[in-house]
Order: sequence, then structure tokens, then C-alpha cells
Amino acid sequence: MSSTALVTNDATGLGLLAVILGFVFYTSHSKHPFWKKFYKFIPALLMCYFLPSLLNTFNIIDGHTSQLYFVASRYLLPACLVLLILSVDLKAILSLGPKAIIMFLTGTVGIVIGGPIALLIISSLNPEIIGGHGPEAVWRGMTTLAGSWIGGGANQAAMKEIYEAGGDIFSIMVTVDVIVANIWMAVLLFMASKAKQIDKKTGADTSAIERLKEKVEKYHAENARIPSLNDLMMIVAVGFGVTGLAHVFADFLGPFFEANYPWTRDYSLTSKFFWLIVTVTSIGLAMSFSPVRHLEAAGASKVASAFLYILVATIGLHMDVSKLADPDNLWYFAIGIIWMMVHASFMLIVAKLIKAPLFYMAVGSQANVGGAASAPVVAAAFHPALAPVGVLLAVLGYAVGTYMAWMCGQILQIIAT
Repeated sequence: MSSTALVTNDATGLGLLAVILGFVFYTSHSKHPFWKKFYKFIPALLMCYFLPSLLNTFNIIDGHTSQLYFVASRYLLPACLVLLILSVDLKAILSLGPKAIIMFLTGTVGIVIGGPIALLIISSLNPEIIGGHGPEAVWRGMTTLAGSWIGGGANQAAMKEIYEAGGDIFSIMVTVDVIVANIWMAVLLFMASKAKQIDKKTGADTSAIERLKEKVEKYHAENARIPSLNDLMMIVAVGFGVTGLAHVFADFLGPFFEANYPWTRDYSLTSKFFWLIVTVTSIGLAMSFSPVRHLEAAGASKVASAFLYILVATIGLHMDVSKLADPDNLWYFAIGIIWMMVHASFMLIVAKLIKAPLFYMAVGSQANVGGAASAPVVAAAFHPALAPVGVLLAVLGYAVGTYMAWMCGQILQIIAT
């Protein structure tokens, strides 16, 4: 397919995206007063989506003809998932006590149920919002939001492929995702500043959190290290090795179900991409019980994050900012707000019933909604030593995100029919 875009060479396009990501990271860590104030209100992650979208909007790069997203989603995304899930320490998570896990899973259930509830409410007010069953159907876009709010950007991209969400509805949901999620994060940070008063009123026992602070500080002091070339090559070997193996399984299982059980198409079982993501997630979980998990101490999740941000930038190439000014998009923001209110209500009610500390509620919620990028921020708002706990729960979100978002997508599809 020919393109009239200014840049048609994907190597040049990748270079532009790399420069954009470098600019965002450099300025977001700058101590200059302007940039500190700018990123106080504009999340760096939004800039990583938004700036590449301008390349597509102004026809500098044609996101629809470029192969950058295909390469990133098939090679970098699976490797990213493996390296993120690799560090899941189920034993350490369980040591937080049942209340921490209950609050995390409550947040997950709130997202799975909240989406369908929001769609039912808004579709009763505006039946046209359902929008049929094509690629731009709202329920398909909502599956990507579920992926993001249970796991993260990697799971969001996975849902985009599995449910074949169109570029326009996806770009709208990306904006809904960032704006609504950051409003909720601001609420959580405010609540964190009142944690002692809130815990005192609810009668929550915070002694386990104090013991955890000491354990987390000790673990990181003993295990963290500067990665060597050997460490980095092992990280690359594991990430892309598992990705290659997963492609073998996906190339067999997708066509197998298509040929023998065509009715499973409705459940995504005929999709090669579905099996690719499920396979890397499953292998990553299995490897988290092996010595390979210690690659995290050498920075496996940092390498994964680099892959993830490249993926985020290529996703941005499919966005057309000019379409976001449509007043009809206010309905989509209404869906996001109702969805988040359902999630928040679940969290607050269950936290009250089991007398869970506010820390468990806030980090459990942000581990779902914000993922590894922002869960540590909320955790650190309680105490800097607790930031890794946010990462730990967020990584659990990466592990279950694909499965639970897929389930939410099935419910949304039923409602839309």
C-alpha cells in the first residue's frame, strides 16, 4: 500500500520515535522549573502516546502503512511480558497477608464488572453508542481499556490485537485511560496523605506494613546490582527466546482451532496473537519459580519497560488527534468515569468490611489501574521503602491482566449483541 506521508522509511520512523521517547524521558527527569511544573500536570506516558500521534495526524508518518507497530507488537510485546512476569514472587506477595491480595483481586473484579455496568448505563441513555460490531465498536475499544486497567500497556496492546479494535476507537480509549486513571491516582495520593487518620477511623491493623518496610529494604539492599553485559545478554536471551518458542505454539494452535473448532472464533481461540500472549504469560509465570527470576535484580523489568515504551510510541502512530475534538466522544469519557466509580466503590466497600489498611486499598487499586509505572508512586506516598510493593502487585496485574481483560471482553461482547 502506497503512502503520501513525508516519511515512508520505517527505519527513519523508528529513529523519530526513539528521539521523541528520549526527549520525553530527558525532560520528565529534568530539574528545570518549567518541566517540573509541566509534568506535574501532564503525565510522561501521555506524552509518549501523544507526540507520535502528531506524526500521524500531520501526515509525517502514516501509521496505517508503517510496519513499526506490527514488529513491536509481535516481537517486543511478548518479550516485554515475559520479562515483567519473570519477577513475580508469589511467596513475597502472600507474605503481605490475605488482605493485600483480597484488595488487589477486588480491584480486578471491579474492573471486569465495571466495564459492562458502564456500557449498560450509557447505552440506555444513548443506544447509538454501542456502534455495531465492526472494528470501531465501543465494546472492542473497552476491552483495551480493561487490559490497561488490570495489567498495563502490554496487556492493553494485547487486547487491541485479540479483539481487533480499530485505530479510532482505540485512540479515544487511550485518552480516556490516561485522563480518568490519573484523576483517580490524584484521589489516591490525597487519601495517602490522610492515611493515619483514615486507618484509625476504620480500625485497620498496620503492623504488617511496618514489618514489610524492613523486609523490603533488606531484600533490595542485598540483591540489587549493576547489570553486566552477561546479565543483559541473558535478559535478551530469555525475552526473545521465550517469544520465539511462543510463536511456534501460536502458529500451531491458532490454525488448529480454526480448522477443527471454528466455533471457538468467538472466544479468540483461533487467533495466533491470543495464543502468543497466553503462551508467553504462562511460561513467564512458570519461570518465576526458577532461578531465572533473579534476572530481575539485574534489571529485567527495566529492559522490559524500554520495549514497552517503544510499543507505546508505535501505538501512538495509529492515533489521529483531530478526531478527539468530536463532542460525541464525551460519551466515552462518561463510560470511563462510571467504570472507575464502580471500581472505586468495590475497593472502598471491601476495605471497610475487612478493615484493610488504606495502603492495601490504594496500592491494590493502582496496581490494577496504573500498573508498574504508577503503583510504586502511590506506594511511596505512604513510605519510600514500600515502592517495590507497588511494583510487586503491579507485576501480578501483568500476569492476570490478559486473562481477566479477555473475560471482561467476552461479557462486553454479550452485552453488545
